[in-house]
Amino acid sequence: MSTARNAILNRLRQAEVQPLPVNDPDYPIWDITDQDTMLTKLVDLLQQNHANVYTLKYAELITTLQSQFDKLGLKRIATGTGGEFHAEITQALAGHTEQVPFDKPLEQWKDQLFNQIDAGITECHGAIAATGTLVVWPTIIQPRTLSLVPPCHIAILKASTLHTNFPLMMQEQGWAKSMPTNLLLISGPSKTADIQQTLAYGAHGPKQLVVLILEDI
Repeated sequence: MSTARNAILNRLRQAEVQPLPVNDPDYPIWDITDQDTMLTKLVDLLQQNHANVYTLKYAELITTLQSQFDKLGLKRIATGTGGEFHAEITQALAGHTEQVPFDKPLEQWKDQLFNQIDAGITECHGAIAATGTLVVWPTIIQPRTLSLVPPCHIAILKASTLHTNFPLMMQEQGWAKSMPTNLLLISGPSKTADIQQTLAYGAHGPKQLVVLILEDI
């Protein structure tokens, strides 16, 4: 972290700032903590935003990945070089479709990534039930480009990492002490309404979002 950024963050932490009073907010924070209710809300909101969502057991992950590869006609899939489910992803791809690991600088394979890759697979850091949002915390072994460039993004989420709302997630994980340098909040496939105020999906980035939610981890 740079010296300038450290100085700014230290000043913010030392400032005696009191939160502004909020009386009957127009958009109260959704704060239900029942796990089943949270999961139902997350799935419902993701599906409303055109994501394909599947809940499954951990033991079904490999076969579910393979069925999605076949269903969507995915031939070349970009992956990270590590992660909690890297072994399962690699096993699902072996002999089934081509795995292209993100193991070199982007500049060396940008053309391939943008023009020849059918999908990217990432793991999720967690999710926010209130807004139906996946939280992806990119790292050197799972760069953010995997979820931003290929036409299909496959995201693997553990149901146990689901949080009620975003402020509570930041509080419970202590982000004030260790902020992410980069974070992606994903609620569906890419979309834009820039052209004639008409909502269009897949104009840039992934036009498909597949979410695999593991219920028993």
